[in-house]
Amino acid sequence: MRTRSGILAAATVSAAALLATACSAASTTSGNTTAASTATITAIGAENEYANVIQQIGGKYVQVSAIMSNPNTDPHTFEASPAVAREIANASLIVQNGVGYDTWATDIENAAPDNGRKIINVQQLLGLPDSTPNPHLWYAPTTMPKVATAIANDLAAIQPAHGAYFKANAAAFTASLTAWNQAIAAFKAAHPDVPVATTEPVADYMLQAVGADNLTPWAFQADIMNGTDPAPQDVAIERSLFTQHKVKVFLYNQQVTDTLTDSFISLAHASGIPVVGVYETMPTPGYDYQSWMSAEVSALNKAVTDKVSTEHL
Repeated sequence: MRTRSGILAAATVSAAALLATACSAASTTSGNTTAASTATITAIGAENEYANVIQQIGGKYVQVSAIMSNPNTDPHTFEASPAVAREIANASLIVQNGVGYDTWATDIENAAPDNGRKIINVQQLLGLPDSTPNPHLWYAPTTMPKVATAIANDLAAIQPAHGAYFKANAAAFTASLTAWNQAIAAFKAAHPDVPVATTEPVADYMLQAVGADNLTPWAFQADIMNGTDPAPQDVAIERSLFTQHKVKVFLYNQQVTDTLTDSFISLAHASGIPVVGVYETMPTPGYDYQSWMSAEVSALNKAVTDKVSTEHL
């Protein structure tokens, strides 16, 4: 079974080794924020869902990069490279998740300080403590409207002449989430308290929003998320959800599977339980944040209504 804990420790060491590189890059880019007031704003989303929202709001006035953008990799095991350090050192705006999900970004930012750089830490923006158990904040319907507003405000601070443009785009973005919110409300009304099982808490905030009852023990979800072996009693409880047909659908993280999670996928299929694969970062190409979130709810609805597995968006 793959573990994340050892890899995360290595990633922390690797990030620390990049600090000198980032500092060197920063020394050659002093005044980058001043330049940004008359040129294209260089922005970074630590995760590609945040990069996508920056692009929608900044439009023609931003050049956006996403650091974590491969939907076939596990974001929890990401290791920063010298190239990433240089990107961060040169950015005028950075949006990162927080809650321990992208500490490598904070390490590099601290090593390449720039008083003019705008940093949006979504955890801090939402006022969440470091002990927040589920870091997948973008799945909560209330998260991105606040992020969009913060992005617009920071872009406007960098380029005041385009402030109205940024704020109009943020308002349009928030309005475009209506279809997703309506789908959530419709599902909640049609399937109140529908019982589900999961491997880890990737989509838990969305499941809470649609009113689903997640019967998978939290300890099991946390262990899978953190790459540790779940307790035998939690494994037994998870198995019983399928063998005793206690749930209507099973959701798993398509980006992180191993022999244990594969065994539950097989057991769900064998038990006639529809399986839904969710993504930890936005699948590309073909999606923006809004269409991705809507597709996740649509897949869940199809599984519950039509009893059809939707393991790939």
